[in-house]
Amino acid sequence: MLMLVGDYAEDYETMVPFQTLLAVGHSVDAVCPGKAAGDYILTAIHDFEGAQTYSEKPGHRFTLNATFANIQADDYAALVIPGGRAPEYLRTMPGVLSLVQHFAQKGKPIAAVCHGAQLLAAAGVIRGKRISAYPACAAEVELAGASYAEIPVDQAVTDGQFVTAPAWPAHPAWMAQFLALLGTRISH
Repeated sequence: MLMLVGDYAEDYETMVPFQTLLAVGHSVDAVCPGKAAGDYILTAIHDFEGAQTYSEKPGHRFTLNATFANIQADDYAALVIPGGRAPEYLRTMPGVLSLVQHFAQKGKPIAAVCHGAQLLAAAGVIRGKRISAYPACAAEVELAGASYAEIPVDQAVTDGQFVTAPAWPAHPAWMAQFLALLGTRISH
């Protein structure tokens, strides 16, 4: 599985899915354009504290375990796109949109949360789909030809190969739906 991250990706939206997928037995390569395995990205913690938008605070250093320049999209069965500010600039970097398009065109599962939908919209892969995102990204989702799924912040939506959610409070629903799409079975 491939996770596409960048500086100021949302901390929880990076750390939690990475660790969750590892905990249930998936292999996850975390990459960032222009960086190599062993390098790190800086994350940001976004919170909902009563202002008209989220607040942002410094997060953690998240160490990459693979090198973007060396990956082959065919080697990966699924893609995870955390939110935060990273998707805003990642969509302008060489190779990123074609990578997202590869996963979409091959019908591989794609999980995106929060601003991760900006990459899906920029790649032109969500036309006709029902896609959730942080509400500030609703216009981009709709301009890309998708139906914006206005759902509670702790919920997620699956439409075909796409599992999307508005923000990190949706992690339980988002990860559960993604794991189901992957065919991951967890027994108690």
